[in-house]
Amino acid sequence: MSLARDSSSYHDMATATGVDEAAVQQAPSIKSMYVYEAPVRLWHWVNALCIVTLAASGYLIGSPLPSMPGEASDSFLFGYIRFAHFAAAYILAVGFLVRIYWGFAGNSHAREIFTLPLLTAAYWREVGAMLQWYAFLRPYPNRYVGHNPLARLAMFFGVFLMTLFMLATGFALYGEGAQAGHWSHILFTSWVIPLFGQSQDVHTWHHLGMWAIVLFVIFHVYAAIREDIMGRQSMLSTMISGYRMLKK
Repeated sequence: MSLARDSSSYHDMATATGVDEAAVQQAPSIKSMYVYEAPVRLWHWVNALCIVTLAASGYLIGSPLPSMPGEASDSFLFGYIRFAHFAAAYILAVGFLVRIYWGFAGNSHAREIFTLPLLTAAYWREVGAMLQWYAFLRPYPNRYVGHNPLARLAMFFGVFLMTLFMLATGFALYGEGAQAGHWSHILFTSWVIPLFGQSQDVHTWHHLGMWAIVLFVIFHVYAAIREDIMGRQSMLSTMISGYRMLKK
């Protein structure tokens, strides 16, 4: 009877205070390790903000709002939209260069999105395992410390190569307005527009690239939230704190 009363009393106290050491001792262990350094995390969130700004302002530049009433000199709305687009593009470009540098200066996880072990059979087996996991053909995924192999592949094409493409085509169009002699015209306009044929073709591909990035962001957010709920490692909190939580 005394044991039962003590157990009941302990349960009541745990319910009231939230302190339950017995439950903590019985819970499955969770391991934590530092994966993403501060520059990587900062770049991730600044990059996300830039992409949102660029997509919204770029859409409005490609599909402008109806004409504003009154004198044109009284409204600078489109000018503000263009300024937001250009400012975000500059921040994206500088952040991308810093991120490439940190791929060399940071830890091994900082360069995962720039290098792919395409000739390693074990890598492709893990890619297949992740495809099975996302297709609900496996009960649980493997535990990965850094990017999982499929995410690594997606980040290489969806972030690294697409950012290069959007910066090249975007600054080519920017340099066209800045005209000959401007650094953007020398570095990008002079060869990007002739490569595509004409300016309008660059506009079209730049616009299509925006929609490709929007689709990538949708899948990226879905995969991150899904892994947090169903997977065996933390995702969203890892890109805030830098620590990966691995669950049994």
